[in-house]
Amino acid sequence: MPSGYSTTAAGGALTTEEVAGLLVEPLLASAVVLRSGPRVFTSRGVPLNIPRITLLELDDPWRSENTQIGEEDPTYGELTLLPSSLKSLKVLHRISNELARHAVTNIAEVLSVALVTRVANALDRAFLVGDGAANTVLGIANQTGVQAVNAVGAPSVDDLHDALGLAMGANATPSAWFMNPRDLVALRKQKDTSGAYIVHPDPTLPGTFMLLGVPVYVTTQMPKTGGAAANESRIVLADMTQVAVGRDEDLAVTLLDQTFAGFDQLGIRVTARFDAGLLNAEGVVVLNGVTA
Repeated sequence: MPSGYSTTAAGGALTTEEVAGLLVEPLLASAVVLRSGPRVFTSRGVPLNIPRITLLELDDPWRSENTQIGEEDPTYGELTLLPSSLKSLKVLHRISNELARHAVTNIAEVLSVALVTRVANALDRAFLVGDGAANTVLGIANQTGVQAVNAVGAPSVDDLHDALGLAMGANATPSAWFMNPRDLVALRKQKDTSGAYIVHPDPTLPGTFMLLGVPVYVTTQMPKTGGAAANESRIVLADMTQVAVGRDEDLAVTLLDQTFAGFDQLGIRVTARFDAGLLNAEGVVVLNGVTA
């Protein structure tokens, strides 16, 4: 059976009288991308096309009195999200009805929350660094046209200034850093020649991280195991108003009480379907090759 209570690992610990009425999970990253304020567009199950102006330049808008106004023709384009070929995120788990009845906690509810958290983390990784292979989400760090700072090595505050300069040079307004915890720690430990820390946390905002005035979203879903030596990560600076998220189906939990009735089991299904794209790719700067 996919889940039972004959052993501790299979759920037996949940049915003993001495156990506390909760289920402790492994520590997981918190989902961050949707919290950082992207533009979310909802679809009704069909591909979503977002029109945009790709080019509009005013060559000579100055005119004297009684002279003809020059015409300017913009170039239009569109961003396509949620193509019909895009895969969904789907997870299914089964538990026995005996376990559901005998457990000292509401095991169906706890497992539902746990599965949603894991699907949300998978979505975060896809949004950030997804490679788009086999009809999956292409992450913002891998989108065509993003600005890049390559071969960073050990990150410094100067690297952050370089990224911020690139973003501002593209008329973007950066609103989020995304990075692995290792890289935030490395940046915060840097000191000046007198031994004083360069980066100072704001004591009025406990638990909130800022770098150069931009909020930091720390997540282990930004891998630190890339590159030739398997120790490289990436840091992403983004103007989240230029990041588009297409939502076909939000994270949804369905309890299946009849599907596995022949086994006297309860099914828990979690599904979601999202996509990501960039309205203006220059609003994202990626620092590549970041090492400890």
